[in-house]
Amino acid sequence: MVTQPARRESGKTHAHQLLDILAASTSVVLLTANLASDAPVRKDHDVVELTSRGTGDSLLVTAYRFLWHQLLMASTIRRREEQVVLFFGATAYILPILVAKTTGKTVIVEPRGDVPLSLRLTWEKQIPRPLARALAGLVSLLEHSGYIVADAIVAYTPSMADELGLNRYAHKLHTDGARYVDVDHFQPEGPFEARPLTVGYLGRLDVEKGIPTLVDVVKRLPEEIGFRFVGDGDYREVVERELADELESGRVELTGWVDHDEVPAELNQMRLLLLTSEPTEGLPTAILESFACGTPVYATSVSGIPDVVRDSDTGFLMDELDSAVVAGTVAQAVETGTLAEMSERCREMAETGFNFEAAVKRYREILASVV
Repeated sequence: MVTQPARRESGKTHAHQLLDILAASTSVVLLTANLASDAPVRKDHDVVELTSRGTGDSLLVTAYRFLWHQLLMASTIRRREEQVVLFFGATAYILPILVAKTTGKTVIVEPRGDVPLSLRLTWEKQIPRPLARALAGLVSLLEHSGYIVADAIVAYTPSMADELGLNRYAHKLHTDGARYVDVDHFQPEGPFEARPLTVGYLGRLDVEKGIPTLVDVVKRLPEEIGFRFVGDGDYREVVERELADELESGRVELTGWVDHDEVPAELNQMRLLLLTSEPTEGLPTAILESFACGTPVYATSVSGIPDVVRDSDTGFLMDELDSAVVAGTVAQAVETGTLAEMSERCREMAETGFNFEAAVKRYREILASVV
């Protein structure tokens, strides 16, 4: 399995989860770069780290390393004996994809989300918008070149495949590659009705996650509803500045990063999880973990989210990012008591559709149809 240079994070990543799933059926090796020295995946799986360098801070360095990492990966793939190469997230890495294909290997590509859009949002902070859009368009072209070459494409859900424009490759598209959640570690703690009148957010505090919109929503919530930000990021100062009064009064809490083992306790303190993400997501881990804890989710209707967050069944979907509408929906949901019934359905979905065994079964069927 090939991934792009990883963020320096020590928790169990999406790539680590996928390796666990694949390892239940076959032998796996991770080919990557910039892996944290204490990353758990080093202990759990065979890892080939090509370089300790990340993607770089400037656009020029990023472009150079993007090409350099591809050359390193292509050279390594050509020498290895594995007959199946799965590119996870590294869907624009056309050079190693071509090398894998021309050396007779079976190529599978699996996007994690809308990479071109995510890059464009980042680049627009650094360079003129037209140039950022042009560069993102180039990345999109590279991605679709990889999709054309690949023997199989895996998306988390049908909605994700549709949003990424993958249905044109229907003959080799698999839309059931969703991950899993540890339903033994993530589970409800006590009756739902005993939870405080608190809603919250779990994840990075940055523009892709719609934090500015979320801040405005929090300002509009009734005084009796508390809000809890669990996470950290570039927009922490914005949150602290814009919600200074609410933080001082204790109605809003900002925890910063918490250890992954502590996440279930955080989710069990919420009656509803809010996610105002931009359409760069695939299928947020926070949703699966929230469901396993019996916490309904109110999220934007993007990518794979509508296949899991079913409106008025396991949560609510935002048709538009209107702060007043979102705040009103939150208040009504908390006050009417409908969330308790949703909580049970969320837990049931996590237990039956997103446990480890279900994920292994899905990928065994995908691999059997490709190899």
